[in-house]
Amino acid sequence: MSIPTTVTGELVPSPRQDTDAQGAVETVIDEACRALHLPTIRTRWEELAATAMKERSSYKDFLADLLEAECAHREERKKLRLVREANFPRSKRLEDFDFEKNPNVTPEQVNTLGDPAWVTAGQPLCLIGDSGTGKSHLLIGIGTAIAEAGLKVRYTTTANLVNELAEAADEKKLGRTLARYSRVDLLCLDEFGYLDLDKPGAKLLFQVFTEREERRAIAIASNAPFSEWKQTFTDPRLCAAIVDRVTFNAHIIETGTDSFRLAQTQEKRRRG
Repeated sequence: MSIPTTVTGELVPSPRQDTDAQGAVETVIDEACRALHLPTIRTRWEELAATAMKERSSYKDFLADLLEAECAHREERKKLRLVREANFPRSKRLEDFDFEKNPNVTPEQVNTLGDPAWVTAGQPLCLIGDSGTGKSHLLIGIGTAIAEAGLKVRYTTTANLVNELAEAADEKKLGRTLARYSRVDLLCLDEFGYLDLDKPGAKLLFQVFTEREERRAIAIASNAPFSEWKQTFTDPRLCAAIVDRVTFNAHIIETGTDSFRLAQTQEKRRRG
């Protein structure tokens, strides 16, 4: 790799070809990039320098290309980290949702929810429908889109969340656990209504909703319509309070009752 020495503003090969000097320069670049946490520049500077010399780029253009590559890679790593930290059980993306198989859900509705504006506004999202109608796919897909937009997302099931809160309460750590969830921009709560909660469990869950009300967004996927939530929350007043919080200024999508997952399985068996 030749060292640029011109003062004309263009990168051109240096006449110096001393191998030891070149190695020393490369060592300095490598160590500086490690110290400054610039992994992309460390691995790509030679490639970009060669391109710059070939195109006779200016020093400023070369520097801009280096910094742009570092920023782009850093942003990509941030997206991957936020998606990983969301703890999704599997990978699902909105663009993979089959709208033809579930006409109850429109692309316009879903694409709007891929934008983080509703999350930053602290609005709830309710996905209501029977099993196999795409609720979890939409919940994970929307959560993934929000995480990739740069916001903190956390996925969990209702049962896991209640168990975690109950354990925290027993260990005198409830406040700390609630605070951790309150810092998440979007809480994705799956399998809501799949189990009956006792009064202590329902009260713990209610605390989460109260902490997030109109400040932090929450998205739930439930196989039961709102009218049946009283079976999950045995206390009628508590049930009404929770319904009130998750429906106020909420986005509500009803995915229907026809399981396209079951239909797909039956179609495969028929063809087999």
